[in-house]
Amino acid sequence: MTEKRTRNEPFRGVVVELIRLVLVAVCAVAGWQIAEQVTNADTSSLLGIVLGSAIGYVLGGVIGRGTVSAVGAIEREFRQVPAAELLAGTIGMILGLIVASLLSIVIFKLPPLAAGPTAAFVFIFMAFFGYRLGRSKRDDFFGIFGLKPRTIGNRSEEVSVVDTSALIDGRLLEVLRTGFLGGTFLVLRGVLDELQTIADSSDPSRRERGRRGLEILHSLQRSADVALIDEDGEGDVDARVIRVARERGGVVITCDANMAKVAQALDVPVRSLHELASAVRQPFVTGEGVTVHLSKEGREHGQGVGYLEDGTMVVVQDGKELLGSVVEVTVTNVLQTATGRLLFAKLAGR
Repeated sequence: MTEKRTRNEPFRGVVVELIRLVLVAVCAVAGWQIAEQVTNADTSSLLGIVLGSAIGYVLGGVIGRGTVSAVGAIEREFRQVPAAELLAGTIGMILGLIVASLLSIVIFKLPPLAAGPTAAFVFIFMAFFGYRLGRSKRDDFFGIFGLKPRTIGNRSEEVSVVDTSALIDGRLLEVLRTGFLGGTFLVLRGVLDELQTIADSSDPSRRERGRRGLEILHSLQRSADVALIDEDGEGDVDARVIRVARERGGVVITCDANMAKVAQALDVPVRSLHELASAVRQPFVTGEGVTVHLSKEGREHGQGVGYLEDGTMVVVQDGKELLGSVVEVTVTNVLQTATGRLLFAKLAGR
């Protein structure tokens, strides 16, 4: 985002200076006209031009910067809104203007002083109301014509809503660097508050996870297009993440298996980092030899536990006596769980 802002700085400066130039010219002419009406002296006219130019210069800077900031905010908002939603809103606005035109036939029969302001209010209100109604009812609107909103000029991967578990996990940045994910990433204010709560926890492990999530969010903001969303709807943070993804035609990025199931049940696309990691892991079959470093005891008597480079846990029978050693084992069983893959093995040669 920093690089984008740096590239846009010259353009922003040009727009501000153009607005300032126009206002300087307008205010200079206005100052000259006022001075001419007050007095016919040349010095008064020159003074009016100078004062008008100074006022225009100051107002131009203030209005120019405000205009650029407003346009930037509108651009960011439109970038986060799916194309189907914008199309539905535009159609609703056009229908609202048509209704306002029909109402204006009656309105213009009022006295001229009342007809003008009333007609202007009706047109503005109906345009805004039609736009909001079209956006909120886009699924029903397109459903009348047998269309699905996600297929109308919108790719769901362009908008990704990130939940707390994905930020804490730490693999999101690596996946982003490979190019498997892109577009705009939305982070709800509730997710940020949840990370802050975890980072302030009295439990050292939870506190470390929360701080890592905040660091990953900071790194994500520097390397991708990230927007913080204030979503104050009902329900917990996970429910709000799913709702925002559904409303904006985006996908949910998570490491929570239960949340992924809920999102899929609601027909919201999900990108599970756990499933991606499992899909790219090296496949293992029964009888295959593996080298592993045994680092801790297992739950059952005599078991030793180690981890492969990709994080796969290996439970070795009778491996307790070799803790701290790198051993050759033979895979006896492969178990796929909701959180990843689990290998059971025995020492080679036994």
